[in-house]
Amino acid sequence: MSTLPDRPNTALVVIDVQQGVVGEAPGRDEVVGNISALVERARGAGVPVVWVQHSDEELVQGSDAWQYVPELVRQQSEPLVHKSYGDSFEGTDLSDVLADLAVGRLVVAGAESDACIRSTIHGAFTRGYDVTLVGDAHTAGDKTAWGAPPVEQVIAHTNLYWQFQAAPGRTAGVVETTDVSFRG
Repeated sequence: MSTLPDRPNTALVVIDVQQGVVGEAPGRDEVVGNISALVERARGAGVPVVWVQHSDEELVQGSDAWQYVPELVRQQSEPLVHKSYGDSFEGTDLSDVLADLAVGRLVVAGAESDACIRSTIHGAFTRGYDVTLVGDAHTAGDKTAWGAPPVEQVIAHTNLYWQFQAAPGRTAGVVETTDVSFRG
């Protein structure tokens, strides 16, 4: 149970599945397909879908790279949070959006595993949310040229350590797309 009082609801948070972020990512089509399935399941269950979209000097607002991938279409009624930091809570209205929806538990999917996903799941957890990472619904770009491990190892490591994350009054976990439950 989250440490946020009177927040019984769950939200699916889809982070940065933008053309310039996941265009060349390993497993892109499978990950986007899994996220699409999660979005449809959430909508069918009446669970809010919250979209997060990054912008910076490489992802200029309005550019093709900044746009969400065409397979994922946000409904007008679904919140869209614009960010410019890795943690989706920093400098945004995400906390307010989630409070308005009485959300205390997040199911997280998107990109990039070793940046915005990692920052956001930690940011949410330290802010008192229960956080479930969908293990087969996140990816990253190849950063081996800068000394990072291959993307498959980055994903595996993120999934490994998040399943053992713990803190008083909060839960963390990793599940596959087919095993996601939108009930607390």
